[in-house]
Amino acid sequence: MIHAAVIELLELLIILFALAYPLGLLIARLVQGDSRSLNLFWPLENALYRITGIDPDHEMDWKEYALHLMIFSVTGAIALYALLRVQGSHPLNPQHRPDVPSDLAFNIAMSFVTNTNWQSYVGETTLSYLTQMLGLTVQNFLSAASGMAVLFALVRGFTRLNTSRIGNFWVDLTRANLYVLLPLAILLSVLLISQGVVQSLTPDQPLKTLECFHSTVGRSDGYRDCPEGCLNAQIIPLGPVASQIAIKQLGTNGGGYFHANSAHPFENPTPLSNFLELLSILLLPAALCFTFGSLVGDLRQGMVIVGSMTLVFGGLALVEIWTEQRGNPALSQLGLDARANLSQSGGNMEGKETRFGIIASALWAIATTAGSNGSVNSMLDSFTPIGGLLPMGLMQVGEVIFGGVGSGLYSMLVFAMIAVFIAGLMIGRTPEYLGKKIEAFEMKMAALVILIPAILILMGTAVSVMVEPGRSAVGNPGPHGFSEILYAFSSAASNNGSAFAGITSLTPYYNLVLGVTMFIARLGGAIPVLAIAGHLALKKTSPAGAGTLSTDNGLFLVLLIAIVLITGALTFIPALVLGPVVEHLLLFRETHSSS
Repeated sequence: MIHAAVIELLELLIILFALAYPLGLLIARLVQGDSRSLNLFWPLENALYRITGIDPDHEMDWKEYALHLMIFSVTGAIALYALLRVQGSHPLNPQHRPDVPSDLAFNIAMSFVTNTNWQSYVGETTLSYLTQMLGLTVQNFLSAASGMAVLFALVRGFTRLNTSRIGNFWVDLTRANLYVLLPLAILLSVLLISQGVVQSLTPDQPLKTLECFHSTVGRSDGYRDCPEGCLNAQIIPLGPVASQIAIKQLGTNGGGYFHANSAHPFENPTPLSNFLELLSILLLPAALCFTFGSLVGDLRQGMVIVGSMTLVFGGLALVEIWTEQRGNPALSQLGLDARANLSQSGGNMEGKETRFGIIASALWAIATTAGSNGSVNSMLDSFTPIGGLLPMGLMQVGEVIFGGVGSGLYSMLVFAMIAVFIAGLMIGRTPEYLGKKIEAFEMKMAALVILIPAILILMGTAVSVMVEPGRSAVGNPGPHGFSEILYAFSSAASNNGSAFAGITSLTPYYNLVLGVTMFIARLGGAIPVLAIAGHLALKKTSPAGAGTLSTDNGLFLVLLIAIVLITGALTFIPALVLGPVVEHLLLFRETHSSS
């Protein structure tokens, strides 16, 4: 089966880069302002500037850029919170969904504004069509575009000289939506609809089941009135699903219209739709690496970044597939190992869709946590201990292995600056990256980018295992329960949104604590990056010399991977030992003891 896994992984990567390379170069032209000749949306962009009073020629320094980002985020959160709190009076609410409770509305607002899309509720029974479209889908576009805007500002910091200006937040936000996200989302929506993904404003439909038919035999009205009077009638949820699924994947938002997420047949009905959604999670993060290389005038710089991401992604994907195909030894002893009955699947099939099997489920688990997406097509809580550790670890290293749209690359560039700084210390030379000197201020800001989510994860987990509201929501005792709490805070602080799902997070405690965590983590990562951009833009470019560390070759690629993995390991191995590592050892010890 490992041969099939390698083939499927290679197919994914080949198609990914065949699409990402030209897309990345196209985005680079748009960032440079060449939008009139490339897109029919230019008149709409110009009209938006006139309506909103935005001066597209006004450039901001990093403080003004950060202020507008904060205003935008807070305003979006307030607007979404208000929309949720008055949901009962919405139009496009054929199921008459009531107002969303205040603590849940706060959590949803923080979640979608920060590109996290953590969901502690059942979407198809909690939210109206208007909320799903005007609230969640719109924020999927805006939060993804804000991450791209911060990235564009950082790239300008590398390319500009002796200036404090790093662009205009509103222009970057507008162009990211109009020229990148919107066209791609329309295309993907059409493809998903062709595969059977639902897109409708029709109210939920009752399904007249066979049991319902038998219960009405002999009635004069027969089968026609069955749904109103038969307890066996099944309600089929509908809604504007395809449009939301497209942007949730392309924008690395995650979440889902239905509670079962991408395991639901109305969200992900076929192997082709599964591949398209999986591909779309990684597409823009990969493309933006080529955008970066093009903008800095050296494509090799972008290729080193995306190469480091791909090597880690591919390696962990193969390990994830192997550990899930290895299976659960406890089930093997009971004769329930899938390998005994499903030779083409093998291993641990618990919590996985038989439509997709282990390989597609394991690939998705790695992609969704590497890509800061958070959608799932299987139940991560049912993975083996090591199978759960790898997605958790990908989030804890900062989701820089592809990462979120914009946020993944700007976080990886922070690690690149740390790598050249450490290399500079080793050879006794002032470190430089892309010709800009990396000095104390840049390192302080880089430390904040790494430490803020780490502190939020570890402190949030520690507090939650000590207080009753945190412990009482956990349904599993021992190390697995600890893993569920650790995973929840890793997901929130990394703006991912996926969950082990064994934890009952629909409580006031977790709604509030995780909501605050998501908001602090998002801005706590973006604002220091903007500060770095502003300070880099003020500097002149230093010419490369004999002692300059080359950052466009395989040596730097290996160094960058090492810095990312070592930083994550030193920070989180003690916590991981208490959770999935202990669970893995206990599982195999008990199995060997009983045998």
